[in-house]
Amino acid sequence: MTSVNITTQKNTVTVNGETSVVTVATQGPQGPVGRSIDVTNAVDNSILYFDASNGTLIADATTTKLTLVNGGNF
Repeated sequence: MTSVNITTQKNTVTVNGETSVVTVATQGPQGPVGRSIDVTNAVDNSILYFDASNGTLIADATTTKLTLVNGGNF
């Protein structure tokens, strides 16, 4: 006969006299909620920016470290 005792105060489970500590976790949301990230045209040194017209974070060849340093529009 198998017996299982669970005590919520101690976070332990006892099965047939063997006691083990049990940790229970739930997985949270993955990635940004309601937003997509488009990196299909990303190149070396691309900088991520938000395009409000389509609600997307984008990394592409248009906005890079080089375009910001050499005459970027601030």
